[in-house]
Amino acid sequence: MSARRRSAGQRVRSLGLTIGVALVAGACAHLAPPPPPPAPTARPPRSLLVTATAYNSTPTQTDARPHEAAWGDRLVPGMRAIAVSRDLEALGLAYGTRVRVEGLPGEYRVLDRTGTDASRHIDVYMGTDVRAARAFGRRRLRIEWEPPTEQTADRAR
Repeated sequence: MSARRRSAGQRVRSLGLTIGVALVAGACAHLAPPPPPPAPTARPPRSLLVTATAYNSTPTQTDARPHEAAWGDRLVPGMRAIAVSRDLEALGLAYGTRVRVEGLPGEYRVLDRTGTDASRHIDVYMGTDVRAARAFGRRRLRIEWEPPTEQTADRAR
């Protein structure tokens, strides 16, 4: 039956039914659980040229507690840890950040701070092997790290 042939009452009932269905659908949409928050997006790795030296757990190179790092971690010979200058912390190399160091195998974690006012400087932890640290010397090399997401940055604080 065409719209012209329907009575005014039939048209009003049809319109009322359409509005009713729309209202029920809208109400049900508000009952649905909210969508999950978006997953943290992976950020491209950061890369930077730094000056690198090495250090050991000895009182002459640190202080009276040579195995204790800046944030209270216990440094143990064999662990892959680095100390970073304060300016690198501001660039995203926060406590716990995993860092790849050019020329060295594996990943290192930021567990300490350098004791100097140097900028763009890292110290590679070499346990108690003073000879290895001296052989490492002072180098210009590239480091690479994943900037922390907001969630990982909050955990590191």
